[in-house]
Amino acid sequence: MDPLDFTLDIPLREFALGVELTVGREVVALVGPSGAGKTTVLRALAGLRRARGRVSVDGTPWLDSARGIDLPAEERSVGLVFQEYALFPHLTVRKNVEFGSKDGAHLLERFGLGKLAGAKPRELSGGERQRVALARALAPDPAVLLLDEPLAALDAHTRGEVRAELQGILREADRPTLVVTHDFEDAATLATRVGVLVQGRLRQLGSPAELVAAPADPFVATLTGANVLPGLARRVAWLTELELPGGERIRSTDSAEGAAVALVYPWDVTLSRTAPDDSAQNHLEGAVRSLVPVGNRVRVRVGPLTAEITSDSAERLGLKVGDRAVASFKATATKLLRHGS
Repeated sequence: MDPLDFTLDIPLREFALGVELTVGREVVALVGPSGAGKTTVLRALAGLRRARGRVSVDGTPWLDSARGIDLPAEERSVGLVFQEYALFPHLTVRKNVEFGSKDGAHLLERFGLGKLAGAKPRELSGGERQRVALARALAPDPAVLLLDEPLAALDAHTRGEVRAELQGILREADRPTLVVTHDFEDAATLATRVGVLVQGRLRQLGSPAELVAAPADPFVATLTGANVLPGLARRVAWLTELELPGGERIRSTDSAEGAAVALVYPWDVTLSRTAPDDSAQNHLEGAVRSLVPVGNRVRVRVGPLTAEITSDSAERLGLKVGDRAVASFKATATKLLRHGS
């Protein structure tokens, strides 16, 4: 039996939240827009929000509405890390961790906090505060670990480094762990499975790779970073041709007829000053609308598409906002979904 199993039914102001999920000794992320019900799920599991349904851990019921069982928060073995970490500002790092359990002192060294034991939260960096919050949550050795937007409070400069560090900590914790976030990159890094939650319902659940390779609908595709291009599809020989609203035509090896959307990932798009003589079926010319450096890569918006190219390629092309460029991508890299799916 999997350690955490739950079915929740919670009426909210704009919709009814209904989520059913089983979490083993793994990290599962719920990702979706603000207001989708992600934090509500965590609060219901922790006993901080009234809910109907069923929650069990290793077969022990925490909530079973049909049997009249609803354990209070203090009787649920949960480690909860809040979005802003909720550390006690007047307590030292050691006292914050020991608040979770008097036996939590050993976690100071494990989390690299030994030299900071006497510091107050205001003296710590964002990543250090996060480690203190995790150590406090893990101090009582909870059966389940819950994290609410664990990277949202960090600046962009430290986010990537702390994300990788958090991934290792969560895997080492080796217990059912549920993370909620609005950022797919965070979810894909931290979790073995990702559930897309929209208006209280799971649109899709799978590995990050599965969500990228076969998104269930255009919303999931957009969330995973795809360009979503609506149009009208018709068969042309052994390919499908999609006419875009602006009159441009692109081709895909997928089959479709009528209203459809094309999905193209930025890393499958190459850029050039003029249309290249290559095997790519699709060439869209347009004005460069933006250039955004992301690490050692640059995201370039050309017409309706975002391409992600290396910094070296961007420098070689010498593109500036307002320049004309050609975005090229293969028919095999162009996925099609029925419009409205």
